[in-house]
Amino acid sequence: MMETAAPSFPLRAQLRMWWDMTRPRVLLLVLFTGLPVLGMAEGDWPTLQKALAVLFGTAMAGAASSTLNAWLERETDARMSRTQNRPLPAAAVQPQHALWLGVFLSVASTLFLWAIGGAFAASVGLATILFYVFVYTLWLKPRTPQNIVIGGAAGATAPLIAEAALTGTLTWASWILFAIIFLWTPPHFWAIAIFRKEEYGAAGFPMMPNVVGDASTRRQSMVYAVLLTAVSVLPAALGLLSWAYGAVAILAGIWFCVWVLRSIYADNTRVDYQVFRVSITYLFIVFGAMLVDQVGSAVMG
Repeated sequence: MMETAAPSFPLRAQLRMWWDMTRPRVLLLVLFTGLPVLGMAEGDWPTLQKALAVLFGTAMAGAASSTLNAWLERETDARMSRTQNRPLPAAAVQPQHALWLGVFLSVASTLFLWAIGGAFAASVGLATILFYVFVYTLWLKPRTPQNIVIGGAAGATAPLIAEAALTGTLTWASWILFAIIFLWTPPHFWAIAIFRKEEYGAAGFPMMPNVVGDASTRRQSMVYAVLLTAVSVLPAALGLLSWAYGAVAILAGIWFCVWVLRSIYADNTRVDYQVFRVSITYLFIVFGAMLVDQVGSAVMG
């Protein structure tokens, strides 16, 4: 496919489009899921300077992954209404500039994580980028309906990167948070994949609904939602957080499961879209409850 030359834009507009390629809303979610482990890793919060440095390094790794993904999927993004107005498919940014930005962010995030957390932190950040680009984007996504399940690991690594940068090790705290995001990913993405089923089919992606149908996909989402609810209670069960958090996790999990169950019986794509929206709220509730629990424990001594 011939690349369309990008028109000339003022510097401020170009910077905004480069920023958009990093998918800032996704980065916000990534950073939010990396926050709780900062207080759980060593039993106390790090200094503000250290915390900001860890989050900045984590964000750069996420931005690198998103930018390289945008460069690789610019042609398929142009075939989907949900993504066709992004800077690359809209031909607002030259592809080589996106590639250079992605490579720069990859190198910069690796060096930065090395500087603040050592070689192990840098390797976790770099592994996340490589897995997202080569395993998920290039291999899994165009080939298997399990793309979201396996590839979801790359989107769940913010707690791992943050703890590795903070302590140089990985403990149960970060692995449990990783598992929560990993199990949350399939019902979250499958809901929007059902709603956008025709678009994904036109783009050539073998998403689960396109391969096994909507009903089977919803039933699989239910399995993940139940497992997610169970795993989300582990921080309380293992003493990492209080049972006040545990109660919130259970109630939020039941609420999410009810919505997934509703989608099974409704067999209506509008309900699936609501499940997609509810899943985002659910994740903010669970990770927000973790933060509130930690702050409450610190205040009460």
